[in-house]
Amino acid sequence: MTLTRRNAIIASGSTLAGLALTAGTSPVQAQAQTPAQSKPAESWPDTLVERPRREGFPVPLPLNADGSAPEHPESAAGPIVGRLMWRTADRLPPKIEGDFRKMAIKVDTRGLGKLGGTLRFGDLEKLPRVSHTFLMQCGAAEPHGIVKWTGVKFADFADTLGLAQGTHYCRFIASDKHYVDEDMQTLRHPQVMLAWMMNDKPMPLEHGAPLRLVIPFRYGNRSLKGIQEIMFGTPGLPPPPAA
Repeated sequence: MTLTRRNAIIASGSTLAGLALTAGTSPVQAQAQTPAQSKPAESWPDTLVERPRREGFPVPLPLNADGSAPEHPESAAGPIVGRLMWRTADRLPPKIEGDFRKMAIKVDTRGLGKLGGTLRFGDLEKLPRVSHTFLMQCGAAEPHGIVKWTGVKFADFADTLGLAQGTHYCRFIASDKHYVDEDMQTLRHPQVMLAWMMNDKPMPLEHGAPLRLVIPFRYGNRSLKGIQEIMFGTPGLPPPPAA
């Protein structure tokens, strides 16, 4: 390709500008200006090999012989110790309305129930209130704590919706877009709750306000915090929400 006089001038000017920018730059600075090379990915074994297991995981979850969670005396209730698991960039709960009296939770029965729409506190207030004191334990050593929860049985809430017998699953979506799917048989266990009080006080935002699922015979990540949507389905649930 023939280099015209105009292109030669432009090229010379670019070269001089580059020299002017790098003049007086130390080797360390010059290295910092160089694009960082990506770290080579670890090669994945092409056969099954022995791998190290996660240290201290899982912590034993003490259960009764029938698989239910032991109930503790109210006097044993206290705080949850350890860093809470929120799926946000800063690991803090999203800024949402945490007052349980102002809750507005989407309930989508997808044609499987007589009722659907927006769940308000007044809908739960009509149901029998229950309180139980259970251990909240994650698969790791922390967070954990014995907590008194107050709310309603999930089974009582489900009954108000008039769900069809073929409704097999329920999905709970949290304020941080984390979600859990549970079968209705598990959710109808008498210990499973929808709670808005924690140790006789309104549940704080970091622990799951305005409404939290409590499944005391499962690890804590199944007791979804900050419920924003409840969806029912047959074996084919829709795709999970985008993060």
